[in-house]
Amino acid sequence: MAHNISSFLSFLAIIAALQQTTAVDYTVTNRAAATPGGVKFTNNIGVGYTKQTLFSAKKFIWATFQQNTRRDIKNVARVSVFIDDMDGVAYASNNEIHVSAKYIQGYSGDVKTEITGVLYHEMTHIWQWDGKGQAPGGLIEGIADYVRLKAGYAPSHWVRPGQGDRWDQGYDVTARFQDYCNGLRGGFVAELNKKMRSGYDNGFFVELLGKTVDQLWAEYKANAN
Repeated sequence: MAHNISSFLSFLAIIAALQQTTAVDYTVTNRAAATPGGVKFTNNIGVGYTKQTLFSAKKFIWATFQQNTRRDIKNVARVSVFIDDMDGVAYASNNEIHVSAKYIQGYSGDVKTEITGVLYHEMTHIWQWDGKGQAPGGLIEGIADYVRLKAGYAPSHWVRPGQGDRWDQGYDVTARFQDYCNGLRGGFVAELNKKMRSGYDNGFFVELLGKTVDQLWAEYKANAN
């Protein structure tokens, strides 16, 4: 037990040192400040909290992906968040995260917690590898929601474990499946992400878990019943 605690503390020390040598600048711009959603963002969430969430999410994502050297991590100097008067929820592109003021306005629950979860999901897209565009989109979205799940920001409306039609259906369905796979082999999601740095193949599941992804999905579904 003492050895495990020592190893964990050493890992945290590595992450802390890495944070200092790979500083990232964060900007948050409310471009919908005059809209009801923009006002709600200012009153219920705020720029300062958003920046702190981005910093916390970065640390959590690096730890989840076991990215403990500069070589492991994408070269991202700045992450910019924009609150926009747009449809949908949010999206990430070119190290920018765009969040819908309309979604913020229409959300009836704890909007601060909800947007925190959204930011964890979108920040994962900033830092994860996507198989150079070859990985299934559903897997990429599922890994982002897996990070949100492990961070403790999964909404109550997400599917239960075992639900869904396909392993690469995406979002909460694939997040639950990734959680199952990670339970079979600790660090699975981190290892899968590292493999996707240079490409993608379904055979990665065989390499890491000894079974095809379809076999794993079938067992996952059976074990949930």
